[in-house]
Amino acid sequence: MRSGKCVICFVVFDFVCFRFLYLSSVAEKRGRSIDVLDLEELLSGCTHLETLVLMFDVSIFLRHNFARVWALATRRLISLEIGYISSVMVTELLSPSLGLHQSSYHVQPSILPNLQKLCLSVDYITDTMVSTISKCLVCLTHLDLRDSPIIEPRMAFDLTNSGLQQINVHGKLKHLSLVRSQEIAPTYFKRVNDLGILLMADKCSAMESICLGGFCQVTDTGYKTILHSCSKVYKLRVFHGTHLTDLVFHDISATSLSLTHVSLRWCNLLTNLAIARLATNGDLSFLDLRDCRNLGDEALRAIGTLPKLKTLLIDGCDISDVGLSYLGRGSKNSLVSLSVRGCKRLTDRCICSLFNGSSNKEIRELDLSNLPNISDDAVLLLVKTRIPIFELRMRRCPLIGDISVIALASMQIDDTVWHGSHLRLLDLYNCGGITQLAFQWFKKPYFPRLRWLGVTGSVNRDLVDALARSRPFLHVACRGEELGTDQWDDMDDVYVQDEEVDFLEQWLLGAENESDDEMEDDVDLAELLE
Repeated sequence: MRSGKCVICFVVFDFVCFRFLYLSSVAEKRGRSIDVLDLEELLSGCTHLETLVLMFDVSIFLRHNFARVWALATRRLISLEIGYISSVMVTELLSPSLGLHQSSYHVQPSILPNLQKLCLSVDYITDTMVSTISKCLVCLTHLDLRDSPIIEPRMAFDLTNSGLQQINVHGKLKHLSLVRSQEIAPTYFKRVNDLGILLMADKCSAMESICLGGFCQVTDTGYKTILHSCSKVYKLRVFHGTHLTDLVFHDISATSLSLTHVSLRWCNLLTNLAIARLATNGDLSFLDLRDCRNLGDEALRAIGTLPKLKTLLIDGCDISDVGLSYLGRGSKNSLVSLSVRGCKRLTDRCICSLFNGSSNKEIRELDLSNLPNISDDAVLLLVKTRIPIFELRMRRCPLIGDISVIALASMQIDDTVWHGSHLRLLDLYNCGGITQLAFQWFKKPYFPRLRWLGVTGSVNRDLVDALARSRPFLHVACRGEELGTDQWDDMDDVYVQDEEVDFLEQWLLGAENESDDEMEDDVDLAELLE
């Protein structure tokens, strides 16, 4: 085998030939400890490993033990991702011991010497950590750092202009992402300003992808420096750009940039004018403008002229049904994925606007979540278009009910294909009109390719459990978690030839014949098996 994915209590198997390995741990949830010896055995045994993903909190290990075992990692390792690690542990892991005759200005790293990609979620992004990474990983081309501080960090535990100046000292970095998330608390990089961006840009002229999140002191001057200094950038992402305005894109047509991916999320000073300027870049294929509250229909008019646009995310923007009609006029039907989540002005008529005539027939992923005015009528209109939607999200739509499920289950793409066969993801979490009736339409043969289903568990927990048992390859989420497809999931036809007992149908037809005592026994057994 050349790759593997495991969810473990940190039990190590024979991974010698693996080139890709994804590990997550459930030990913490079960009150068990994780031994660093298991990690040591893993790193020493996987001699062909090229990509390693440790998607759990590695701070559970003692710091000195954790740093020590990485000296055993194969020199073939070129990509490393860690779910959570402290900045101090990162520094100790990478800091090489200097011999008596080694120069402090040119150090050959003793561990991870060929690492090219590093993705970390840490407690604090600090100058010390950034400097250590930049100096010790001489082959690094891809750096992705994210933190979510509980409180504003002190100087010693923060990123400053000085730390940014240390980035890319070896000149090989192509992709950079520095994000301070606001998931836990509204914290920002308050010690970085335009000067820091200027110092960084001087060393990053060959950069191809830049992502900056939470830089509240950076103004238009800093962002324009990136656009004019980094001429090879094709992916630009800015989150929480509190001082980012239309002026950044005023003369973008005068640059040599060929942007294909742009994300400007939570940039509330942007207006329709900025998008009109940005749309002069005809190579755009991905555009994320979520939560830019001042963007409206005129922004969609400009976006509709983009000939190569495939993904558009405009959640929370101030758009109307009329605005969506602009998308099909000049985009040559290239749009594949559209999200209008939380665009409160949209109504059922937005479906007609979006799929008017031959417009937008290539859309396969559609997010209509959190739209208070969307009802079953919108779904009926969507079904009539016969467009083979793969992913449909309608969570928190109070007017969506059983009729939508029945219509989707009976959706006919052509004269021979039906049963809602193209849907792979359907999110109906917290939709106000979903009742027990809808669950009858999730049994076979309906929705044969469905892999992800979001529902509200409180509707009927027994029904949800019966559905999960009857379709073991269907991921049923009932706690409100976001759904997503799995890259290892390639079982499109598993239900076509499946003749196993349909537990859901048994429950629907026979639950009324089961005594209360038997029901209690089943519940008790389920509790024992957990």
